[in-house]
This record gives sequence, C-alpha cells and structure tokens, in this order.
Amino acid sequence: MVDFDVVELPPHDAPDVGDTAPDFTRPLVNEEYWEDTSLSDLTDDGPVLLVFHTMDGAFPSTYIWNNLRDRGVPEEIQAVGVSISSPYEHKTFVEERAVDARFFSDPAAGVATEFGIENDLDNMTGITEHRPAVFLLDENREIQYRWVAAQWPDFPDYDEIADAVAEN
Repeated sequence: MVDFDVVELPPHDAPDVGDTAPDFTRPLVNEEYWEDTSLSDLTDDGPVLLVFHTMDGAFPSTYIWNNLRDRGVPEEIQAVGVSISSPYEHKTFVEERAVDARFFSDPAAGVATEFGIENDLDNMTGITEHRPAVFLLDENREIQYRWVAAQWPDFPDYDEIADAVAEN
C-alpha cells in the first residue's frame, strides 16, 4: 500500500468554459522530432484536448494518459500534453508508454502561469510544475470543457472527458 498525504491545492486562476485559452509557443514533441509550435497552429487544424500533467515518468502522468488511451480519446481528437519535462523526456515517454499524443515542453512552467495553474512544488523556492488540468479547445481556442485539480493527487473524470470530446 502506498502511503501519502492528500494535499489541498491553493486556489487557481484558470480560464473557464467560454473563455479563450492563452496562446503560447513551445517545443512540441512527437515520436520522431520536436519543433517550436504555437497552440493556435494546432487549433487551426481542429479541436485540441490540452492535458496539463506532472513530469513524465511520474505515476500521475502515466495514469492520466493510460486512462485517456483506454477510452480512445487520442484517436478522436488532437490530444496534447503539457509538462515541465524536456523534449528528450517527452520523446522517451512517448516511446516507452506508447502514447498517441504530442507534448509541449514547458520546463520553466510559463504556460502553467499563463493558464493560472502553476503549482509551487512542495513550496520549494523556484520549483514550479503544472497543476493537473484538462481543457477542451475549439478551433478558436474557446474552452468547451475544463477540469482543474483541487487537491494532490487528483484525477479527472475520464468518461466525462470522453463524452465532452465526442460532443465536439
């Protein structure tokens, strides 16, 4: 049995359903290479499920992507992860976990700050990661669905995400 404390996270300032998600440019990693790409470049091609998660290799990241895969979500929509992991770590994560998604690398957690979901890890000075969160964006980056973790650990309702994707 794993023994850990559940921690209430402080309030967040994430955009809500109906808001326009902030645009950003970061390295976008797939199974072959990475290059700087903007969020708006992705939404120009259609809706995007933007999944903020902890660093690659951590249990929560694997759990989130396994649950999305088990429900067929990455086959239905552009599923894109965002974390503090480097492009090298993302490439390894995609290969080892057979994740059918692309990943933005945001080591300084600037995107988390833009989205109002930064998480100062264990109150360590200068160490910030992404609070787990999921945003379904349409072609105009308008948020159609939103979930943001209220505690650590916390996971979204994966069936609810699959339903939101199917409706859009």
